[in-house]
Amino acid sequence: MDNYTMRLPSYSIGDKVYEKIGEICGAFGKSAVIIGGKKALKAAEAEIRENAAKGGIEITDTLWYGGECSYENAEALAANDALKNADMIFAVGGGKALDTSKLTANLTGKKVFTFPTIASNCACCTTVSIMYKPEGVFIKPHFFEEPPVHAFINTKIMVEAPEKYIWAGMGDTVAKYYESNVSARGDDLENFTEFGVYASKMCCEPIVRMGAKAMEDNKKHVLSREFRETALAITASTAVVSIFLTRDHTPDYNSALAHAVFYGLTKYEQIEKRHLHGEVVAFGLLILLICDNQIDEFEKVYKFNKSVALPTSLEEIEITDEEMRAILSDVTKLSDVRHYPYEVTVEMLENAFEYLKNYNIIHNN
Repeated sequence: MDNYTMRLPSYSIGDKVYEKIGEICGAFGKSAVIIGGKKALKAAEAEIRENAAKGGIEITDTLWYGGECSYENAEALAANDALKNADMIFAVGGGKALDTSKLTANLTGKKVFTFPTIASNCACCTTVSIMYKPEGVFIKPHFFEEPPVHAFINTKIMVEAPEKYIWAGMGDTVAKYYESNVSARGDDLENFTEFGVYASKMCCEPIVRMGAKAMEDNKKHVLSREFRETALAITASTAVVSIFLTRDHTPDYNSALAHAVFYGLTKYEQIEKRHLHGEVVAFGLLILLICDNQIDEFEKVYKFNKSVALPTSLEEIEITDEEMRAILSDVTKLSDVRHYPYEVTVEMLENAFEYLKNYNIIHNN
């Protein structure tokens, strides 16, 4: 890659960031369509509309994103007349709503601005949409050349959301540090990849240090430094890291075994219906660390998971031993472990799950 371009996220964070809508978005047009999730729209739409009007931007319509980040939903939105007639897309909600909106923007050539309402992932700032089949089974990451034009990270709305979202966001974000470092081990890295690997420290250390307090403050709906810094690590720091790590449009350095375990488990209905992405990735990270023989780091992450009630056992994610064994072969074939410093085998995974099971028995008696 002798010639390439890096386009990095632009964002505002704080409790009054919607007041900047006119100033930041006005240069890109005078009308916008809102796309979002139902709960997110209830929390943020009125304030977005009020501030858009103050900034001279007309909201042409509000559209539900469809409930799943699928190609089918993005194509249906792209065909909507209100969207066709708007200058911009305002994407509101969690990861699937934002990812669907980003793909819709890509299909239509519209500029997209994101308004995340929960601190669960980095979709608001990153250059990828995670694509699923309409029934919720993971397909692949879909990469773009640039991130959304700007993200409005409203901490006042985020801190009012249920704490389960920042809880899951912490699990997903901490994994980024370990996954990138394992995947890059021993490689002669391009500048952008090496930058991402080094920066990934900011996905882990602030959360391990402040995450438990941030979650407690979220429960009380109290805006604090710990909440803001944890939300920022989840939504923006991780996005910057991911953009550097995926400049070649592969998951080679941006993902690893923790995500492979998650994607393997999405075949089970209980995972999609009752468990969050980052929650299951946090569990998968324990398997990664055992397989990689990073026992000190495993114990550190295990302790952190326990401190915020992230899962440390199959039972906590409603998976039986039989269900786990049934997906191990699939896990070894996923793109997340295609580029790895060693081969991930079924036997290796079986041993890791057995190690974790025994560790739980010893430390929970």
